Amino acid sequence: MAKKKLKKSVKWLLVIIGIVTPLALLFLLNQSSVKNESITKNQPYLGEEIAPVEVIEFGDYKCSSCKSLNQSFFPLIQEELIATGKVKFYFIHYPYINEDSKRTAEFAEVVYEELGNDVFWQFHHVLYDQQPNKAEQKDVFTIAFLEETLGGLVSEEETTQVVKAYETGLGEKAVELDLAYADKVGVNSAPSLYVDGKRFKGSTMAEFKKMVEESTNE
Repeated sequence: MAKKKLKKSVKWLLVIIGIVTPLALLFLLNQSSVKNESITKNQPYLGEEIAPVEVIEFGDYKCSSCKSLNQSFFPLIQEELIATGKVKFYFIHYPYINEDSKRTAEFAEVVYEELGNDVFWQFHHVLYDQQPNKAEQKDVFTIAFLEETLGGLVSEEETTQVVKAYETGLGEKAVELDLAYADKVGVNSAPSLYVDGKRFKGSTMAEFKKMVEESTNE
């Protein structure tokens, strides 16, 4: 009788394991998926929501190489990949040069939060266009400079709105999250481009398009 009870208990234990294990795995997969989605959930982006490939740029507004990418390489990405619905392009802040970098990143985050995605991208491009030749020096991207730059794009009321929100520390958490994600994926320089989580190590548009196409077909 004891052996029968033991066999019955073992049988039910195996049944329970058979049910619980797949559910546990499914839960973990879902958690991983949610975590990955949360990385870009509140990030500024360009492109169609349903674009098949996700591209992320990590950049610093004081970085001269980032300025070069924004003015030469990015327009090609915009024309050939974003506008054609092949890519959804995100920008994540990676302020590393000095305190000006962090200040500008936080201010840009507030622009995004307060005035939306479209104004963010206008501000983003103007910041690079107006980057001085010696941008690595301190106290170049001051609050006065950032306020004046934004004021050239939006109303006085909207500019004041952003400045007040910035002064409350609104952009700090967003930049901390950006830096944490950059650290997680191994970013150690700017600009850095990632295609569906894989770092782009090439230097030409042809190489970049090839990587995007390969990712699309996976």
